[in-house]
Amino acid sequence: MTDVDSDDTPASRLNALAEAAERRNIGQVGGASGKQLLQEHERRQMFRRLINPGIYRPNPEEVAVASLKARVLSTLAENLLRDPDNPKFRQFKTTNTTIERNLVKPKGALEYAIALGFRPEVKEFQPYYAWNKHRMEDLRAGAAILKEALDTEAQKQQRSNQSKQTRKEAAEEVKLAFLDDRMSKSLRDQMEREAREARLARGSSGRNDNSESIGELLTPIAGSASLDTLDRDGNTDNPPPYQS
Repeated sequence: MTDVDSDDTPASRLNALAEAAERRNIGQVGGASGKQLLQEHERRQMFRRLINPGIYRPNPEEVAVASLKARVLSTLAENLLRDPDNPKFRQFKTTNTTIERNLVKPKGALEYAIALGFRPEVKEFQPYYAWNKHRMEDLRAGAAILKEALDTEAQKQQRSNQSKQTRKEAAEEVKLAFLDDRMSKSLRDQMEREAREARLARGSSGRNDNSESIGELLTPIAGSASLDTLDRDGNTDNPPPYQS
């Protein structure tokens, strides 16, 4: 994951809001209660830093997000909060495939589990982590910050999906506008072509009409004879020559 200033991340902005709210609560309560709230605030801030930059900074983004979304840490915490005396929930083996992939390998994730109250132990030559029941306050605070981080990541993913949908819709609009423009141009070209063909057809028709009119004037009327024919046949209106 790219080394980005944590002040610009959603988790850091959320941290600032939470810190401001906790300071307001501390200001409203005095004495021992105020001191307890301050300690709780510092504990929560420690867990926030374990996530960001602790998990986010040294890992590729997909690894960091997967380590949170796999909910291994949050599942461990939630199970203990629900049933702290259950021995099945009080320990985990690092050789477990899911634990190894999402808790041991991602940098910073195992450190978060240790901050929740888990400590490394060896039993019958098998390494595992066991939870200390005296770390209940740390467990509660760490579970709350894990939920906070998961909610932040869900909101970020939702915004990303909305942004992708907006970009997709914008691309579709550009495509439709392009197709509409091409269709409009094609329609204009067709109309211009038809107009040219109509003009050419009208011009050709006018020339043909003129030729026919001239031809009609030059064609002899049916049943009439030419002057030469009339002269040869003697069918003229001139009087016959004088005979003595």
